[in-house]
Amino acid sequence: MPEVPAVPAFNLTELDYKLLAMTDEEFIYHDWEDLKSIIARNDLGALKRKPSDLRRYLAWTQETKTQYGTIMNYICQQRLKWHLPVNTGGTESAVDQQSGTLVTFKNPRPFADPEDYKILRNDWPYGLTPGISHLVVWLRTPIPVQSGEGHLTDESRAMINGFVRKTFVDRLAKDPQNFSDPDSHVLWFKNWVGLQSVRALEHVHILVRDVPEDILFEWINE
Repeated sequence: MPEVPAVPAFNLTELDYKLLAMTDEEFIYHDWEDLKSIIARNDLGALKRKPSDLRRYLAWTQETKTQYGTIMNYICQQRLKWHLPVNTGGTESAVDQQSGTLVTFKNPRPFADPEDYKILRNDWPYGLTPGISHLVVWLRTPIPVQSGEGHLTDESRAMINGFVRKTFVDRLAKDPQNFSDPDSHVLWFKNWVGLQSVRALEHVHILVRDVPEDILFEWINE
């Protein structure tokens, strides 16, 4: 089992420390109703990884930062295949406030241009019961948030809702035999700044329930 680094690569919460003291056998997985409740009350700090996964994630984060400099560099180079920073004709840019990295985008409105976002599986999902898949929408374009803790503005929340409906819910609605209530199969959330382990690149978490692999592949296109 990987040792917890003396200086973790991201801030650990009180819950994280409790998890690190647990065994996997003691861990209680998040089921769909639990996830709905956590997201509805915006208690995102309650989301947790399996203890062994959290230990491996901490070790991986440390190793990846050593090799690539930042997690953003790894994600852009190896997972998204976005060669940043790039600033060519027809692009605009924003400077990430934490890393100082120049992030270019085609359209300043999030989700407006398909080249400005990409959907991937979460390589390090939370501890979820079987049948729940965890995806991440990675964006070049920053999503406006409130000052302070970085909670979403009402406009940003509506914008993400629209994208999630168009991309995920409407796709499931095309298969009414298997998804009579497609809304009940999709959840989303966006961690505020203090909870983000990857802060340098905008991202939104998507959770889907009982969605077959062929539809997942349509979304992630990997």
